Amino acid sequence: MAASVTASTIYLCTVFIVLFNVYVDSQDTDAQLCQMCEGTVRQDSPVWDFCLTKGHIRGRCCFGNNTSNVDTIIGLDLANCSISHVEHLYNSSTTFIVDLSNNPISNLSDFIFQGFSHLTQLLLPSKLECPGGNASWEKVEVKNNAKICEGQKNICNQTAQMPWDCPENSFCSPYGPGFFECSCLHHFHGYKCMRQVRPPSNHPKQVGHYSFIAHVHYPLIIAGRVSYS
Repeated sequence: MAASVTASTIYLCTVFIVLFNVYVDSQDTDAQLCQMCEGTVRQDSPVWDFCLTKGHIRGRCCFGNNTSNVDTIIGLDLANCSISHVEHLYNSSTTFIVDLSNNPISNLSDFIFQGFSHLTQLLLPSKLECPGGNASWEKVEVKNNAKICEGQKNICNQTAQMPWDCPENSFCSPYGPGFFECSCLHHFHGYKCMRQVRPPSNHPKQVGHYSFIAHVHYPLIIAGRVSYS
């Protein structure tokens, strides 16, 4: 009995340590992103106006007030930060608005915004192109020396623009500007969701996994990735 209790205690401690390390890593990446340049969100940035009613400001980030995770980034202001190269934006795929204007950025990969399905407004240096191309946005304009990409379109609703359809027994989900993901319906898994699972009655949603992520930069297909089990 004592040995069983000890084993359970060790297991719980291990789980706690792992979760704590994940939390610390998340805090570190958030801090790194929000402190990429000095000061806080600028009052002349649209991120400021957005955050006044939606969240609270820490550094150059706006964190959501009405989310289950208090550390969810919903806005990011990195404008006028002398940034010349961007490789990734860490844990900010939950953002609704990103401002990268007034930076000497000469090239920006679309893949930086893979998974940014909530992004509704993106401000870039005026010479850059909106990720996914103009057809991925409701409105594209240049204003105050900034390229403004506004209203991310749901590529799953643009069947004429899709290079191919999701396979049978799957559904399409937006996965960032120019990206879409195909996932299996419940009880289907494997290659192209062709395998059907018949789970026990007490586990009605026990299924395998299939994921297909494609990237379209109009009018060309850039890449696709498939994983399944």
